[in-house]
Amino acid sequence: MQAPLSLLCLPCAGASAAMYLRWRRFLPPWVRIVPVELPGRGARMGEAFVEDFDAMVARICAEQADAMRGDFAIFGHSMGALLAQGVARRLQASRRPMPRALLVSGCAAPTRRDPERFDGGEDDASLIAELRKQGGTPEEVFTSDELMRITLDTLRADRRVCRSHDAHATFDAPPLPLSLHAFAGRQDDIEVPAMAAWAKETAGAFTLDWFDGGHFFLRQHETEFLAALTRHLPTQTHPHSHQRVDP
Repeated sequence: MQAPLSLLCLPCAGASAAMYLRWRRFLPPWVRIVPVELPGRGARMGEAFVEDFDAMVARICAEQADAMRGDFAIFGHSMGALLAQGVARRLQASRRPMPRALLVSGCAAPTRRDPERFDGGEDDASLIAELRKQGGTPEEVFTSDELMRITLDTLRADRRVCRSHDAHATFDAPPLPLSLHAFAGRQDDIEVPAMAAWAKETAGAFTLDWFDGGHFFLRQHETEFLAALTRHLPTQTHPHSHQRVDP
């Protein structure tokens, strides 16, 4: 019988971890989905936003200590991927138990991020244009003043988290002692070398799977994506060590 695995799931910018709740219906019963809700959204809407990357990573490590016992893996999409890597780095530096795998989606490797991407453009019109471009926001959000305000405030805070990320810390850090699996959309703005550079973050196995679709390919092709995600989750009987890097 397959041993249980906790899969901590970190949300993209502007979103709640509730985006992962539906996965519980589709993933195998041995996978325990742990949606990691960040301050200021969802069930934690009454809390203040955290707008600093290192502070957010520290909060996640402290708050999810119980979930990061036994066998666990970490998944993150977009900003969530960056946070997932930051959590793994912090666990490594503090010599705490490491995840069995790091799974990152829709995010350039930390060493290939554009440092100017999050400069400026925080007025409502610019943020709404970004949401439209990414294509992952339900239409009812755009037609509701209340939902739009919540989304924009969250996205604005999350952009500051991304802006405060220090890529130089990643350049000097040793590779992570785990398997790393990356996922990307062929029609997203992220270039192949920027995704392939995730390989440099790990001393273990690396895979890169491509899907049709844009930034939210994981919603557009959910069945195919979740099948790939499950295939790459660590098991006791058949760990994966192959590479797939072609788009």
